Amino acid sequence: MNLQRHAATLIAALLLASFAPRAFAQVRIAVVDMQRALNETEDGRRAKAQLKRLFKRRQQALDAKQTELKKMKEDVEKQRDVLSRQALQKRLEEYQKAFIELQTTYVEYQRELAQKEAQLTKGILERMQRILRSIGQSQGYTVIVERNEGGVVWAPDNLDLTSDLIRRYNAGEGASGGGGGGAAAATKRR
Repeated sequence: MNLQRHAATLIAALLLASFAPRAFAQVRIAVVDMQRALNETEDGRRAKAQLKRLFKRRQQALDAKQTELKKMKEDVEKQRDVLSRQALQKRLEEYQKAFIELQTTYVEYQRELAQKEAQLTKGILERMQRILRSIGQSQGYTVIVERNEGGVVWAPDNLDLTSDLIRRYNAGEGASGGGGGGAAAATKRR
């Protein structure tokens, strides 16, 4: 996906450079670091804190299950010589089943965290895109590229809109009454 975005950005730049030399001189490109913006907006911080709490709860549950599994393995190892072959086989099967359950739980928790992150950040990112669209239109930018996904290796500070985006977002710009309030709306619903 990132490779496709990088290729699309490169192709767009090459097309602009080769087919419209006069128009290329008028092209204004800016960059934005969406991850930094997510981390530095108030809603983004709230979403991150909520994810961190969920992660901590899930990690504690995994740690408890892992401790149980370790104890089960130690018990099997201690009783290996005194159990009958059939009893040992049964205990090993129970251990394997518990191990598979732990792995399945881990995968489920990873999926849950990814879904929760997407849910919490969707509204925030949509609002940021509205703000960036407004900045692009009002300041005459042709293209605003995501710094981390657009193949940007370097750009001068005056072309980086991240700080402006964060300031405008925290000031309330781009908020819509349509329920796209991101982490703040999700927190208020709880």
